[in-house]
Amino acid sequence: MRTPPHSIVPVLLLLFGAAGCQKPAKDQAAGGSGQGSGQTAARGSAGSGSGAAPAAAGSGSGSAAAPVEAKDIDSKDILARTETAPEVQVKHVLLAWNGMAAPRGLDPRAAKRSNGETATLAQDLATKLKANPDAIDDLIKQHSEDQGSVSSGEPYTVKTASRFVPEFKNLALRLKEKEVGIVKTQFGYHVIERVPPPPPDPLESADVMARPAETGGVFVQQVVISWKDTLLAKNGQADPRAKDRTKADADKLVKEVMEKARAPKADMAKLMKQYSEDPTSKDSARVDEITPDMPLNELFDNFKKLVLRLKADEVGAVKSPLGWHVVKRVPPPPPDPLESAAILKREPQTQSAKVKHILLGWTAVHAPGDTKGEKRDRAALDKLVKDTVGKLTKGAKIEPLMAALSADPGSATDGKSYDVTPTAGLVPPFKNLSLRLKVGEVGVVKSDFGIHIIQRVE
Repeated sequence: MRTPPHSIVPVLLLLFGAAGCQKPAKDQAAGGSGQGSGQTAARGSAGSGSGAAPAAAGSGSGSAAAPVEAKDIDSKDILARTETAPEVQVKHVLLAWNGMAAPRGLDPRAAKRSNGETATLAQDLATKLKANPDAIDDLIKQHSEDQGSVSSGEPYTVKTASRFVPEFKNLALRLKEKEVGIVKTQFGYHVIERVPPPPPDPLESADVMARPAETGGVFVQQVVISWKDTLLAKNGQADPRAKDRTKADADKLVKEVMEKARAPKADMAKLMKQYSEDPTSKDSARVDEITPDMPLNELFDNFKKLVLRLKADEVGAVKSPLGWHVVKRVPPPPPDPLESAAILKREPQTQSAKVKHILLGWTAVHAPGDTKGEKRDRAALDKLVKDTVGKLTKGAKIEPLMAALSADPGSATDGKSYDVTPTAGLVPPFKNLSLRLKVGEVGVVKSDFGIHIIQRVE
Protein backbone atom coordinates (compact mmCIF):
# COMPACT_ATOMS: atom_id res chain seq x y z
CA MET A 1 0.00 0.00 0.00
CA ARG A 2 2.97 2.27 -0.02
CA THR A 3 3.04 4.60 -2.88
CA PRO A 4 5.64 5.62 -4.58
CA PRO A 5 4.87 3.27 -5.38
CA HIS A 6 1.83 1.78 -6.99
CA SER A 7 -0.03 4.74 -8.20
CA ILE A 8 1.92 6.67 -10.68
CA VAL A 9 4.54 4.95 -12.69
CA PRO A 10 5.39 1.73 -14.41
CA VAL A 11 6.25 -1.02 -12.00
CA LEU A 12 9.73 -1.37 -13.42
CA LEU A 13 10.77 2.16 -12.70
CA LEU A 14 12.10 2.34 -9.26
CA LEU A 15 14.08 -0.82 -9.64
CA PHE A 16 16.57 1.71 -10.96
CA GLY A 17 16.27 4.31 -8.19
CA ALA A 18 18.92 6.60 -6.84
CA ALA A 19 21.42 3.99 -5.79
CA GLY A 20 24.49 4.83 -3.85
CA CYS A 21 23.20 7.85 -2.02
CA GLN A 22 19.56 7.56 -0.97
CA LYS A 23 18.16 5.97 2.13
CA PRO A 24 14.68 4.70 3.06
CA ALA A 25 12.17 7.01 4.66
CA LYS A 26 12.11 6.92 8.44
CA ASP A 27 8.72 5.24 8.55
CA GLN A 28 9.27 2.93 5.61
CA ALA A 29 8.59 -0.74 6.08
CA ALA A 30 11.00 -3.22 4.61
CA GLY A 31 8.36 -5.07 2.66
CA GLY A 32 4.71 -5.92 2.37
CA SER A 33 3.22 -2.48 2.18
CA GLY A 34 6.46 -0.62 1.89
CA GLN A 35 7.14 2.18 -0.50
CA GLY A 36 7.08 0.88 -4.00
CA SER A 37 9.79 0.09 -6.42
CA GLY A 38 8.02 1.05 -9.53
CA GLN A 39 5.27 3.53 -10.46
CA THR A 40 5.47 5.72 -13.48
CA ALA A 41 6.69 7.93 -10.88
CA ALA A 42 6.68 5.70 -7.97
CA ARG A 43 4.83 2.50 -7.87
CA GLY A 44 4.85 -0.50 -5.58
CA SER A 45 6.23 -3.82 -6.65
CA ALA A 46 3.77 -6.21 -5.07
CA GLY A 47 0.94 -6.69 -2.65
CA SER A 48 -0.13 -3.28 -1.49
CA GLY A 49 2.81 -1.33 -2.67
CA SER A 50 5.42 -3.56 -1.20
CA GLY A 51 9.05 -3.68 -2.05
CA ALA A 52 12.17 -1.63 -1.70
CA ALA A 53 11.91 2.11 -1.62
CA PRO A 54 12.14 3.81 -4.97
CA ALA A 55 15.46 5.13 -3.90
CA ALA A 56 16.74 1.79 -2.79
CA ALA A 57 17.98 0.11 -5.91
CA GLY A 58 21.37 -0.91 -7.15
CA SER A 59 24.58 -1.05 -5.18
CA GLY A 60 23.51 1.73 -2.83
CA SER A 61 20.32 0.22 -1.62
CA GLY A 62 19.92 2.51 1.33
CA SER A 63 20.70 -0.26 3.82
CA ALA A 64 23.41 0.79 6.23
CA ALA A 65 26.72 -0.98 5.71
CA ALA A 66 29.11 -1.75 8.53
CA PRO A 67 31.67 1.01 9.23
CA VAL A 68 34.85 0.56 7.20
CA GLU A 69 38.29 1.97 7.99
CA ALA A 70 39.11 4.15 5.03
CA LYS A 71 41.29 7.00 3.90
CA ASP A 72 39.80 10.39 4.60
CA ILE A 73 39.79 12.19 1.25
CA ASP A 74 36.62 14.23 1.81
CA SER A 75 36.50 17.74 0.37
CA LYS A 76 36.65 19.42 3.76
CA ASP A 77 36.99 22.92 2.35
CA ILE A 78 33.63 22.57 0.57
CA LEU A 79 31.95 20.78 3.48
CA ALA A 80 33.03 23.62 5.80
CA ARG A 81 30.95 26.16 3.88
CA THR A 82 27.95 27.56 5.69
CA GLU A 83 26.11 28.63 2.54
CA THR A 84 23.98 25.95 0.91
CA ALA A 85 21.74 25.91 -2.14
CA PRO A 86 18.04 25.00 -1.71
CA GLU A 87 18.21 22.65 -4.68
CA VAL A 88 20.99 21.36 -6.93
CA GLN A 89 21.45 18.94 -9.81
CA VAL A 90 24.41 16.60 -9.40
CA LYS A 91 26.05 13.66 -11.10
CA HIS A 92 28.47 11.35 -9.37
CA VAL A 93 30.89 8.47 -9.72
CA LEU A 94 30.53 5.89 -6.94
CA LEU A 95 33.57 3.78 -6.07
CA ALA A 96 33.55 1.04 -3.44
CA TRP A 97 36.37 -1.29 -2.37
CA ASN A 98 37.06 -4.80 -1.18
CA GLY A 99 35.92 -5.43 2.38
CA MET A 100 32.91 -3.11 2.36
CA ALA A 101 29.60 -4.56 3.53
CA ALA A 102 27.45 -4.18 0.42
CA PRO A 103 23.86 -5.46 0.89
CA ARG A 104 23.52 -6.28 -2.82
CA GLY A 105 27.09 -7.38 -3.37
CA LEU A 106 30.15 -5.47 -4.50
CA ASP A 107 30.72 -4.49 -8.07
CA PRO A 108 33.36 -6.90 -9.47
CA ARG A 109 35.71 -3.96 -9.99
CA ALA A 110 35.38 -2.90 -6.36
CA ALA A 111 35.99 -6.43 -5.14
CA LYS A 112 39.47 -6.30 -6.73
CA ARG A 113 40.47 -2.91 -5.27
CA SER A 114 41.88 -1.99 -1.88
CA ASN A 115 40.72 1.12 -0.10
CA GLY A 116 43.98 2.86 -0.94
CA GLU A 117 43.63 2.06 -4.64
CA THR A 118 40.04 3.29 -4.60
CA ALA A 119 40.99 6.54 -2.86
CA THR A 120 43.68 7.16 -5.45
CA LEU A 121 41.21 6.47 -8.29
CA ALA A 122 38.63 8.83 -6.76
CA GLN A 123 41.21 11.60 -6.49
CA ASP A 124 42.39 11.01 -10.06
CA LEU A 125 38.81 11.23 -11.37
CA ALA A 126 38.20 14.41 -9.38
CA THR A 127 41.34 15.95 -10.90
CA LYS A 128 40.15 15.06 -14.41
CA LEU A 129 36.73 16.58 -13.76
CA LYS A 130 38.18 19.78 -12.34
CA ALA A 131 40.14 20.14 -15.57
CA ASN A 132 37.17 19.16 -17.76
CA PRO A 133 33.77 19.19 -16.03
CA ASP A 134 32.11 18.09 -19.26
CA ALA A 135 33.78 14.68 -18.94
CA ILE A 136 31.38 13.61 -16.15
CA ASP A 137 29.12 11.44 -18.32
CA ASP A 138 32.03 9.50 -19.80
CA LEU A 139 33.60 8.94 -16.39
CA ILE A 140 30.28 7.72 -14.97
CA LYS A 141 29.97 5.16 -17.79
CA GLN A 142 33.58 4.03 -17.36
CA HIS A 143 33.86 3.89 -13.59
CA SER A 144 30.68 4.41 -11.55
CA GLU A 145 29.29 1.50 -9.55
CA ASP A 146 25.91 3.21 -9.00
CA GLN A 147 23.87 1.33 -11.57
CA GLY A 148 20.94 3.68 -11.07
CA SER A 149 22.82 6.67 -12.46
CA VAL A 150 24.76 4.67 -15.04
CA SER A 151 21.50 3.34 -16.50
CA SER A 152 19.57 6.61 -16.51
CA GLY A 153 22.30 9.10 -17.33
CA GLU A 154 20.13 11.62 -15.46
CA PRO A 155 21.34 13.97 -12.73
CA TYR A 156 20.01 13.61 -9.21
CA THR A 157 17.99 16.50 -7.80
CA VAL A 158 19.15 17.13 -4.24
CA LYS A 159 17.17 19.30 -1.83
CA THR A 160 17.37 19.94 1.89
CA ALA A 161 14.51 17.49 2.49
CA SER A 162 15.74 14.84 0.05
CA ARG A 163 16.23 11.33 1.44
CA PHE A 164 19.90 11.03 0.52
CA VAL A 165 22.46 9.86 3.05
CA PRO A 166 23.63 12.96 4.96
CA GLU A 167 27.23 13.00 3.75
CA PHE A 168 26.19 12.94 0.09
CA LYS A 169 23.56 15.63 0.60
CA ASN A 170 25.83 17.87 2.67
CA LEU A 171 28.47 18.00 -0.05
CA ALA A 172 26.02 18.28 -2.95
CA LEU A 173 24.21 21.29 -1.47
CA ARG A 174 27.51 23.14 -0.93
CA LEU A 175 28.90 22.69 -4.42
CA LYS A 176 28.95 25.54 -6.90
CA GLU A 177 27.94 24.89 -10.50
CA LYS A 178 30.50 22.70 -12.31
CA GLU A 179 32.46 22.31 -9.06
CA VAL A 180 33.71 18.86 -8.04
CA GLY A 181 34.11 17.32 -4.58
CA ILE A 182 34.63 13.97 -2.89
CA VAL A 183 32.80 12.51 0.08
CA LYS A 184 32.82 9.08 1.70
CA THR A 185 29.57 7.35 2.67
CA GLN A 186 28.67 3.84 3.72
CA PHE A 187 28.57 2.97 0.01
CA GLY A 188 32.07 4.16 -0.91
CA TYR A 189 33.65 7.32 -2.26
CA HIS A 190 31.42 9.66 -4.28
CA VAL A 191 33.09 11.98 -6.76
CA ILE A 192 30.30 14.53 -7.16
CA GLU A 193 29.90 17.31 -9.70
CA ARG A 194 27.16 19.90 -9.58
CA VAL A 195 25.78 20.27 -13.10
CA PRO A 196 23.54 22.96 -14.63
CA PRO A 197 19.81 22.21 -14.60
CA PRO A 198 18.85 20.58 -17.89
CA PRO A 199 16.93 22.92 -20.20
CA PRO A 200 13.19 22.19 -20.46
CA ASP A 201 12.11 20.22 -23.46
CA PRO A 202 10.02 22.36 -25.85
CA LEU A 203 7.17 19.86 -25.53
CA GLU A 204 7.05 20.00 -21.74
CA SER A 205 4.24 22.00 -20.15
CA ALA A 206 6.50 24.67 -18.66
CA ASP A 207 3.60 27.13 -18.36
CA VAL A 208 1.67 24.71 -16.17
CA MET A 209 4.68 23.90 -13.98
CA ALA A 210 5.22 27.62 -13.33
CA ARG A 211 1.87 27.87 -11.47
CA PRO A 212 1.37 27.49 -7.71
CA ALA A 213 0.80 23.88 -6.67
CA GLU A 214 -2.45 22.41 -5.38
CA THR A 215 -2.50 21.82 -1.62
CA GLY A 216 -4.58 18.65 -1.84
CA GLY A 217 -4.60 15.46 -3.88
CA VAL A 218 -4.99 15.45 -7.65
CA PHE A 219 -6.40 12.56 -9.70
CA VAL A 220 -4.87 11.82 -13.09
CA GLN A 221 -4.71 9.32 -15.90
CA GLN A 222 -1.66 9.12 -18.09
CA VAL A 223 -0.13 7.74 -21.26
CA VAL A 224 3.55 6.80 -21.03
CA ILE A 225 5.56 6.90 -24.26
CA SER A 226 9.20 5.83 -24.30
CA TRP A 227 12.00 5.71 -26.83
CA LYS A 228 15.20 3.75 -27.27
CA ASP A 229 17.36 5.98 -25.05
CA THR A 230 15.14 5.95 -21.97
CA LEU A 231 15.96 4.17 -18.73
CA LEU A 232 13.80 1.09 -19.26
CA ALA A 233 14.87 0.73 -22.89
CA LYS A 234 18.55 0.79 -21.93
CA ASN A 235 17.83 -1.97 -19.43
CA GLY A 236 15.90 -4.06 -21.95
CA GLN A 237 12.60 -3.60 -20.12
CA ALA A 238 10.79 -1.11 -22.32
CA ASP A 239 7.66 -1.82 -24.32
CA PRO A 240 8.61 -3.45 -27.65
CA ARG A 241 7.22 -0.41 -29.45
CA ALA A 242 9.89 1.79 -27.84
CA LYS A 243 12.83 -0.46 -28.68
CA ASP A 244 13.75 1.26 -31.95
CA ARG A 245 11.79 4.50 -31.56
CA THR A 246 13.77 7.73 -31.75
CA LYS A 247 13.18 10.73 -29.51
CA ALA A 248 11.86 12.63 -32.56
CA ASP A 249 9.33 9.87 -33.27
CA ALA A 250 8.30 9.86 -29.59
CA ASP A 251 7.79 13.63 -29.70
CA LYS A 252 5.58 13.28 -32.76
CA LEU A 253 3.49 10.61 -31.05
CA VAL A 254 3.18 12.73 -27.89
CA LYS A 255 1.77 15.63 -29.90
CA GLU A 256 -0.79 13.29 -31.46
CA VAL A 257 -1.86 11.85 -28.11
CA MET A 258 -2.08 15.27 -26.47
CA GLU A 259 -4.32 16.53 -29.24
CA LYS A 260 -6.63 13.54 -28.80
CA ALA A 261 -6.61 13.84 -25.00
CA ARG A 262 -7.64 17.49 -25.24
CA ALA A 263 -10.60 16.79 -27.50
CA PRO A 264 -14.09 17.19 -25.99
CA LYS A 265 -15.22 13.96 -24.33
CA ALA A 266 -11.81 12.38 -24.91
CA ASP A 267 -11.70 8.74 -23.81
CA MET A 268 -8.50 8.47 -21.75
CA ALA A 269 -9.09 4.77 -21.12
CA LYS A 270 -9.06 4.15 -24.86
CA LEU A 271 -5.95 6.28 -25.35
CA MET A 272 -4.16 4.48 -22.54
CA LYS A 273 -4.97 1.10 -24.03
CA GLN A 274 -3.89 2.16 -27.51
CA TYR A 275 -0.75 4.18 -26.77
CA SER A 276 0.53 3.79 -23.21
CA GLU A 277 3.60 1.72 -22.47
CA ASP A 278 3.03 1.56 -18.71
CA PRO A 279 2.18 -2.12 -18.17
CA THR A 280 0.60 -1.37 -14.81
CA SER A 281 -2.10 0.96 -16.08
CA LYS A 282 -2.53 0.78 -19.86
CA ASP A 283 -5.22 -1.92 -19.75
CA SER A 284 -6.84 -0.99 -16.44
CA ALA A 285 -7.38 2.73 -17.14
CA ARG A 286 -6.16 3.25 -13.60
CA VAL A 287 -6.71 6.65 -12.00
CA ASP A 288 -3.80 7.74 -9.80
CA GLU A 289 -4.04 10.13 -6.87
CA ILE A 290 -0.97 12.30 -6.36
CA THR A 291 -0.64 14.25 -3.12
CA PRO A 292 1.86 16.97 -2.12
CA ASP A 293 3.37 14.77 0.59
CA MET A 294 3.68 11.68 -1.61
CA PRO A 295 7.29 10.47 -1.42
CA LEU A 296 8.55 9.99 -4.96
CA ASN A 297 12.00 9.29 -6.25
CA GLU A 298 13.77 12.58 -6.99
CA LEU A 299 14.03 11.55 -10.64
CA PHE A 300 10.27 12.18 -10.86
CA ASP A 301 10.12 15.65 -9.34
CA ASN A 302 8.90 17.19 -12.58
CA PHE A 303 6.15 14.58 -12.93
CA LYS A 304 4.80 15.49 -9.50
CA LYS A 305 5.31 19.19 -10.20
CA LEU A 306 3.17 18.98 -13.33
CA VAL A 307 0.39 16.88 -11.82
CA LEU A 308 -0.12 19.16 -8.80
CA ARG A 309 -0.55 22.16 -11.11
CA LEU A 310 -3.02 20.82 -13.64
CA LYS A 311 -6.53 22.25 -13.73
CA ALA A 312 -9.62 20.06 -14.07
CA ASP A 313 -9.65 18.26 -17.45
CA GLU A 314 -6.35 19.89 -18.42
CA VAL A 315 -3.67 17.91 -20.26
CA GLY A 316 0.08 18.35 -19.85
CA ALA A 317 3.29 16.60 -20.83
CA VAL A 318 6.50 16.04 -18.91
CA LYS A 319 9.59 13.89 -19.26
CA SER A 320 11.07 11.44 -16.76
CA PRO A 321 13.67 8.68 -17.07
CA LEU A 322 10.83 6.49 -18.33
CA GLY A 323 10.04 8.77 -21.25
CA TRP A 324 7.08 11.06 -21.87
CA HIS A 325 4.07 11.26 -19.57
CA VAL A 326 0.95 12.68 -21.20
CA VAL A 327 -1.14 13.44 -18.13
CA LYS A 328 -4.77 14.48 -17.81
CA ARG A 329 -6.41 15.61 -14.59
CA VAL A 330 -9.67 13.73 -14.09
CA PRO A 331 -12.43 13.64 -11.45
CA PRO A 332 -11.97 11.32 -8.46
CA PRO A 333 -13.13 7.80 -9.32
CA PRO A 334 -16.45 6.71 -7.80
CA PRO A 335 -16.17 4.71 -4.58
CA ASP A 336 -16.22 0.95 -4.86
CA PRO A 337 -19.46 -0.56 -3.50
CA LEU A 338 -17.40 -2.69 -1.09
CA GLU A 339 -15.72 0.31 0.53
CA SER A 340 -16.63 1.44 4.06
CA ALA A 341 -18.19 4.73 2.97
CA ALA A 342 -19.43 5.73 6.44
CA ILE A 343 -15.99 5.28 8.00
CA LEU A 344 -14.26 7.14 5.16
CA LYS A 345 -16.56 10.15 5.74
CA ARG A 346 -15.41 10.49 9.36
CA GLU A 347 -12.75 12.82 10.62
CA PRO A 348 -9.49 10.98 11.39
CA GLN A 349 -9.65 9.20 14.73
CA THR A 350 -5.89 9.28 15.33
CA GLN A 351 -2.60 10.56 13.98
CA SER A 352 -0.90 7.21 14.53
CA ALA A 353 -2.48 3.81 13.98
CA LYS A 354 -1.19 0.28 13.87
CA VAL A 355 -3.15 -1.89 11.44
CA LYS A 356 -3.22 -5.33 9.87
CA HIS A 357 -4.81 -6.06 6.52
CA ILE A 358 -5.90 -8.65 4.00
CA LEU A 359 -5.31 -7.76 0.36
CA LEU A 360 -7.66 -9.35 -2.18
CA GLY A 361 -7.52 -8.85 -5.93
CA TRP A 362 -9.72 -9.81 -8.84
CA THR A 363 -9.40 -10.00 -12.61
CA ALA A 364 -9.62 -6.23 -13.10
CA VAL A 365 -7.40 -5.08 -10.19
CA HIS A 366 -4.71 -7.13 -8.50
CA ALA A 367 -1.15 -6.86 -7.26
CA PRO A 368 1.69 -8.13 -9.46
CA GLY A 369 2.14 -11.83 -8.88
CA ASP A 370 -1.31 -12.30 -7.32
CA THR A 371 -2.21 -15.49 -9.20
CA LYS A 372 -5.37 -16.07 -7.16
CA GLY A 373 -6.60 -12.54 -7.70
CA GLU A 374 -6.02 -12.47 -11.44
CA LYS A 375 -8.34 -15.50 -11.79
CA ARG A 376 -11.03 -14.33 -9.34
CA ASP A 377 -14.12 -12.73 -10.87
CA ARG A 378 -15.93 -9.83 -9.28
CA ALA A 379 -18.79 -11.89 -7.90
CA ALA A 380 -16.35 -14.21 -6.14
CA LEU A 381 -14.47 -11.20 -4.74
CA ASP A 382 -17.64 -9.59 -3.38
CA LYS A 383 -18.62 -12.80 -1.59
CA LEU A 384 -15.12 -13.36 -0.19
CA VAL A 385 -14.85 -9.82 1.14
CA LYS A 386 -18.26 -9.92 2.80
CA ASP A 387 -17.60 -13.36 4.32
CA THR A 388 -14.18 -12.29 5.61
CA VAL A 389 -15.42 -9.03 7.11
CA GLY A 390 -18.24 -10.97 8.74
CA LYS A 391 -15.79 -13.35 10.40
CA LEU A 392 -13.64 -10.51 11.69
CA THR A 393 -16.57 -8.54 13.11
CA LYS A 394 -17.65 -11.68 14.97
CA GLY A 395 -14.24 -11.91 16.65
CA ALA A 396 -12.15 -14.12 14.37
CA LYS A 397 -8.40 -13.53 14.53
CA ILE A 398 -7.09 -11.70 11.48
CA GLU A 399 -3.67 -13.40 11.33
CA PRO A 400 -4.90 -16.84 10.10
CA LEU A 401 -7.06 -15.10 7.50
CA MET A 402 -4.06 -13.06 6.35
CA ALA A 403 -2.05 -16.22 5.88
CA ALA A 404 -4.83 -17.99 4.03
CA LEU A 405 -6.09 -15.17 1.83
CA SER A 406 -3.90 -12.09 1.60
CA ALA A 407 -1.91 -11.24 -1.54
CA ASP A 408 0.43 -8.91 0.37
CA PRO A 409 3.73 -10.85 0.51
CA GLY A 410 5.12 -8.54 3.15
CA SER A 411 2.55 -9.34 5.82
CA ALA A 412 0.47 -12.37 4.86
CA THR A 413 2.68 -15.13 6.24
CA ASP A 414 3.80 -13.48 9.47
CA GLY A 415 0.72 -11.42 10.38
CA LYS A 416 2.79 -8.23 10.29
CA SER A 417 1.18 -4.92 11.24
CA TYR A 418 1.89 -1.54 9.64
CA ASP A 419 2.33 1.81 11.33
CA VAL A 420 0.20 4.52 9.70
CA THR A 421 0.65 8.27 10.15
CA PRO A 422 -0.54 11.22 8.03
CA THR A 423 2.93 11.54 6.47
CA ALA A 424 3.63 7.83 6.01
CA GLY A 425 4.58 6.84 2.48
CA LEU A 426 1.42 4.82 1.94
CA VAL A 427 -1.06 4.90 -0.89
CA PRO A 428 -3.74 7.44 0.09
CA PRO A 429 -6.78 5.11 0.24
CA PHE A 430 -5.09 2.73 2.68
CA LYS A 431 -3.88 5.60 4.84
CA ASN A 432 -7.22 7.42 4.76
CA LEU A 433 -9.17 4.44 6.03
CA SER A 434 -6.59 3.33 8.59
CA LEU A 435 -6.56 6.70 10.36
CA ARG A 436 -10.37 6.76 10.55
CA LEU A 437 -10.77 3.35 12.12
CA LYS A 438 -11.35 2.90 15.84
CA VAL A 439 -9.25 0.33 17.70
CA GLY A 440 -10.55 -3.15 16.85
CA GLU A 441 -12.75 -1.87 14.02
CA VAL A 442 -12.69 -3.37 10.54
CA GLY A 443 -13.09 -1.48 7.28
CA VAL A 444 -12.71 -1.96 3.54
CA VAL A 445 -11.05 0.26 0.94
CA LYS A 446 -9.91 -0.11 -2.65
CA SER A 447 -6.45 0.80 -3.98
CA ASP A 448 -4.51 0.11 -7.15
CA PHE A 449 -3.59 -3.27 -5.66
CA GLY A 450 -7.10 -4.51 -4.95
CA ILE A 451 -9.42 -4.52 -1.96
CA HIS A 452 -7.90 -4.04 1.51
CA ILE A 453 -9.74 -5.41 4.53
CA ILE A 454 -8.11 -3.42 7.34
CA GLN A 455 -8.33 -3.91 11.09
CA ARG A 456 -6.89 -1.35 13.48
CA VAL A 457 -5.06 -3.19 16.25
CA GLU A 458 -3.69 -0.21 18.18
